[in-house]
Amino acid sequence: MQLKLLKMINRFALALLIGLLAACGLMDGTENDNPGDVHLQLGVRYLSMNKLELAKENLLLALNEDSGNAQAHNALAFLYEKLNQPDQAKDHYETALNLEHDDLSVKNNFGRFLCEHGEHEAGMALLSEASSNPINDRQWMALTNAGRCQLSMGQKQLAENYFRQALQFNNSYAPALSEMQKIAYEKGDFWAAKGYLQRYLGGAEHTAETLWFAAFAERALGSKELARQYRRLLLEKFPLSKEAKKISGLNDF
Repeated sequence: MQLKLLKMINRFALALLIGLLAACGLMDGTENDNPGDVHLQLGVRYLSMNKLELAKENLLLALNEDSGNAQAHNALAFLYEKLNQPDQAKDHYETALNLEHDDLSVKNNFGRFLCEHGEHEAGMALLSEASSNPINDRQWMALTNAGRCQLSMGQKQLAENYFRQALQFNNSYAPALSEMQKIAYEKGDFWAAKGYLQRYLGGAEHTAETLWFAAFAERALGSKELARQYRRLLLEKFPLSKEAKKISGLNDF
């Protein structure tokens, strides 16, 4: 039964799934039923379902079948990120990059990881390679990661440029839209913040952060009732978030 299911998942779908999980995935368009690939596909599927132990079991089996499988190392690295084991994650990203130095999925994932762990220069180098390569048909993912890396470095204008470039490639990419909502709000352009949120909601669900900025943008625009609705939704959907804890103490909505 599992094998029948796996045959329905071609390698392009696998690449897309890794991309959705870790912000970029590119593989060739062939199918392969060797045991290593079967375990890799199953591991990624479990990873997408957040069944981390089953994902880890299958990804390790994939590497047992083929220790040189860069995509298995790539997926396992992301899994270790979710398990809050950054040292193991970095080891597997490094191995994946050494095995396939030109793999854009690995460059993007590893670049994002390095930026998130303070290695901005090395991370940006990989993200720049991934985002500027015309072979990459999901450049917006790497550009968004580069924008977030610039934000973590305090370079807000450069970050905005990256997010705008990402939206030129894909004008409905939710992560870039949510970042632009925040940037617009912080610049005092509340109508733009509202517009970015509307575009974001065309393909994604609210997060605690989008609700936070939505509430304050509407309050700034004078839409007090809508601001209160966003506040209530934030408290209902994300009661344990830092945004909910902050907004719960405010009485001027």
